[in-house]
Amino acid sequence: MSVAKLQISSCAAKFGPERYNSYHRFLREKFGVKVYKVAVNAGFSCPNRDGTVGTGGCSYCNIDSFRPATALANKPIDEQIRQGTAILRARYGAEKFIVYFQPFTNTHAPLEILIPLYEKALAQPDVIGISIGTRPDSVDDKKLDWLQHLAQDHFVTIEYGLQSIHDKTLARINRGHDFRCWLDAIKRSRGRGIWLGAHVILGFPWETREEMLETAIELCDKGLNFLKIHHLHVVSGSRLAEEYRRERFPLPTLEEYVDLVIDFLERISPDIVVERLFGAAPVGQLIAPIWGKSRGAIYGRIRQRLAERDTYQGRLYRCADLG
Repeated sequence: MSVAKLQISSCAAKFGPERYNSYHRFLREKFGVKVYKVAVNAGFSCPNRDGTVGTGGCSYCNIDSFRPATALANKPIDEQIRQGTAILRARYGAEKFIVYFQPFTNTHAPLEILIPLYEKALAQPDVIGISIGTRPDSVDDKKLDWLQHLAQDHFVTIEYGLQSIHDKTLARINRGHDFRCWLDAIKRSRGRGIWLGAHVILGFPWETREEMLETAIELCDKGLNFLKIHHLHVVSGSRLAEEYRRERFPLPTLEEYVDLVIDFLERISPDIVVERLFGAAPVGQLIAPIWGKSRGAIYGRIRQRLAERDTYQGRLYRCADLG
């Protein structure tokens, strides 16, 4: 049997029927109990909204479209955690928790403000770590030094938003930084004991399929531990919604997206843990695409299609040195 076939067989055995390296499996294997993320809103702003970097924010963004009801900035962090963990215990039997600082840019403040917030989160019962959603232009070395110290005793993750490696896309969605900025942040974050994640979006109508898959290939060997994959969806209150009303640009159908995300999975390292395979928004805020399927049904269709294609995460992965 060739080396490539042995690698595929190894992936098949490791991933099981899911055929990709899922976040739930990672957490279960690492901690030995049911671990769930509980999202909190620490009341931060975004440098791409408050004028630090730009104004208006990213064109696809309406923060309310993905923020859970318990994550409200007018509630203290410990109260948000208590409410969120109670729901997760009752609904899923969760036992331990990672506090996810989610809305806006969660390092966009001086370190003396960040430290008590993060420490308060880690002091809550059954909290084993924190996950910090942020931007690559909002993390300096002093913050990384402190998070490195924190990571000696806690599970600490930084999730760097990116969306695409292509600067034309980053400019068009008013992202406020280029790919080089993201690469610099990742490079400065590596080797500190901090777990690193990235967010990408598939389905920008001006990107070709080949360009979307270039993002998969380019991100493989940058030291990422986690990856969140979203599909481009239009939500009310975003600038993208205004563009969509003026011109109904094409968005992937469910079947088109399923094959696209599988093509993407085939090209990323099997060692990268996939936290998410598609985006979501409340029914009342989602404008397009309307797939008419539940979250579980979409995951089920992706798993079914992976089996139909007899493929796995990393099947077309090619290793390279860290850049």
